[in-house]
Amino acid sequence: MLLLFGILGPVHILTKALFGRSPWPQRFLAGVAWIAGARARLDGQPIRGHTLLLSNHISWLDIVVLGGSTGCAFVAKAELGHPVIHWLADQNATVYVKRSHRKGTKDQALAVAQALEGEKSVTIFPEATTGPGTHLLPFRSALLEAANFAARDVSIRPVSLDYGDAAEEIAWWHQPGMDNVMRLLSRPGTVGVTIHLLEPLERGGDRKQLAHAAREKIAQSLGLTSHAHSPIGLKQ
Repeated sequence: MLLLFGILGPVHILTKALFGRSPWPQRFLAGVAWIAGARARLDGQPIRGHTLLLSNHISWLDIVVLGGSTGCAFVAKAELGHPVIHWLADQNATVYVKRSHRKGTKDQALAVAQALEGEKSVTIFPEATTGPGTHLLPFRSALLEAANFAARDVSIRPVSLDYGDAAEEIAWWHQPGMDNVMRLLSRPGTVGVTIHLLEPLERGGDRKQLAHAAREKIAQSLGLTSHAHSPIGLKQ
């Protein structure tokens, strides 16, 4: 991964300086996913621009798998951590929000809305943290207002990341971050992950109804049973 960064980093900086844009962040993410053992496959209609993607979230691998396969940007907490990680996130047009600032929810949605007016689709993880791989956590709906604030006609599209039988093993759940990274990098073999690009949601409901509909569609595609209250499901 360090070698890949050493090769693509300077090429990316030069390309961006000359042309104002660069395809290399997506290729870097795809390369990291491959090195980490993930073998991604897209299922569904291609994503058009100005699309807000709502995805389940179980691992840091989700970022490199989804970003490397679709070229999407992500929404992340402002306190992302190490400056190098922050710089890498910047190169992929990450949208930063202060989740601890509850009264700033509208400002957070406006920041996402502004990003949706650009060329990249934007992914949010409505669970707001990584789950255990066996069920979905509750979906938060606040950032879905971004679709209403954007000057463009924004499509809202659920996405499910399906690691199959390896989901529980891959999950970053009750484990320190570096321990999880090293555990997954030392995992023998590869893991297949299918990125299900589900049909866009009908925009008739409010944000809570849209979040519920997205959660139901993702649960169904992952083979989870759905309940009226969280937790949403357990493996059948």
